[in-house]
Amino acid sequence: MKFLRFGDPGAERPGLLDGDGRVRDLGGVVADFAGPTVSTDALSELAAIDPADLPLVEAPGRIGACLAHVPNFFCIGLNYAKHAAEAGQDAPAEPIVFSKAASALAGPDDPVTIPAGSEKTDWEVELGVVIGREAYRVNTAEALAHVAGYCVVNDLSERSYQLDRGGQWIKGKSAPGFGPVGPWLVTADAVPDPQALGLSLRLNGEVVQESTTADMIFSVAEIVSHLSEFMVLQPGDVIATGTPSGVGMGMRPQRFLRPGDVMELTVEGLGTQRQEARAAP
Repeated sequence: MKFLRFGDPGAERPGLLDGDGRVRDLGGVVADFAGPTVSTDALSELAAIDPADLPLVEAPGRIGACLAHVPNFFCIGLNYAKHAAEAGQDAPAEPIVFSKAASALAGPDDPVTIPAGSEKTDWEVELGVVIGREAYRVNTAEALAHVAGYCVVNDLSERSYQLDRGGQWIKGKSAPGFGPVGPWLVTADAVPDPQALGLSLRLNGEVVQESTTADMIFSVAEIVSHLSEFMVLQPGDVIATGTPSGVGMGMRPQRFLRPGDVMELTVEGLGTQRQEARAAP
């Protein structure tokens, strides 16, 4: 199943995509998608509904973030072998974990505002994992049973804030709009192997990132298991699982976002995002 949210910012309604690619309104069934309403049990109940019994949305308009809010927005750094190489880093011995502020959450096609004074705003296409069942100290074999579904994430990054300002990477990851997710939350049963997905990012029509999740150093199952060693993962938590090579920081010369640049991100089976960069007002 493919679940989504549509409507103006702050007034989104939950929906699903039917077999013909049309949006059906779930507002009479579920209040919104976040926390317990994206648990594996809750999504299983929604999947049992016949889409034909739901109101058809003729003109859904804007597609919002596929989650209304997130308890935690975790990220994994340097998790693609070729990306670690372009960054001049050895493959990490265990997952590098950091967070984005939950307030960075944005719709998949919302404009990206470059922070005032930023010279190093960068792009990162990633496979997003949405937790659907509480997980604490689960082993790798059990880990995927705790995943509700998957989505596209752009882990936008201000590299100077991230690397030159001291402290934690979260400072460069959390500007408003720096966490586009969606367009869809695709349930885990529709993604039989999360390590066999193509992903790409085009910048102004040019492919700059293109890889598959097979290049991950740590698999989705290993990431979920690893995080659950240290904390309780909750339904609605999002994990951005790392980006392949081709980010602006890795280019020679380096290339960062400028107003008017357009990013188009795709993860196989999970849909496409399109964002235009704009200057801060």
